[in-house]
Amino acid sequence: VDSANAGRVLASDAAVFLKKSGLTDLVLGKIWDLADTDGKGILNKQEFFVALRLVACAQNGLDVSLSSLNLPVPPPRFTDTSSPLLLSGTASSDLPWAVKLEDKVKYDAIFDSLNPVNGLLSGDKVKPVLLNSKLPVDILGRVWELSDIDRDGMLDRDEFAVAMFLVYCALEKEPVPMSLPAALVPPSKRKPLSVPGAMPLIPPSTKEPHQSLPPVGILAAKTPVTQ
Repeated sequence: VDSANAGRVLASDAAVFLKKSGLTDLVLGKIWDLADTDGKGILNKQEFFVALRLVACAQNGLDVSLSSLNLPVPPPRFTDTSSPLLLSGTASSDLPWAVKLEDKVKYDAIFDSLNPVNGLLSGDKVKPVLLNSKLPVDILGRVWELSDIDRDGMLDRDEFAVAMFLVYCALEKEPVPMSLPAALVPPSKRKPLSVPGAMPLIPPSTKEPHQSLPPVGILAAKTPVTQ
């Protein structure tokens, strides 16, 4: 983050990096206030370490306070390809799921009322429920993006619970995160050191290269051949 090797990090640079933790702006604001002790908008190395430590505390469900600094926590996780600890599987798989059991029961009831097919709801069926929240369309778009974890254009029971959780957070004026925090990934979707979308949906023996979803541009070019 300190690319100029100046021994300090500006608020703007730190904010961009810390956002990759998937924590809400509210939590990150609190972390910044605790780390930037004299309110000068710059973190030195020690203060930056404090911020990282507090991110780790927040990601592991601990209180964001200076008293948490000495508690044993796994290193913070940042969804960034250049981060050395991208998706450290062990830490995220042990996290308790942020969706509480009593809420999950309510979300499951809504899910079942929408007539899922093979345990899945299409975007068309979920859309009215999302729009019903009266939240801005861009926020709802992000809710869908974050909750469709395996990117199949459908939501299963757990993904739907994530969508509902995010909608209720947004209604409580909590900002919807830009990336899904580790604690919100359903336990059923957690794979040590693997991307959620990489779950083998077909027997490995029949897996051919073209089944690993090429980018949209390639799909368009290939359409005549596949038809």
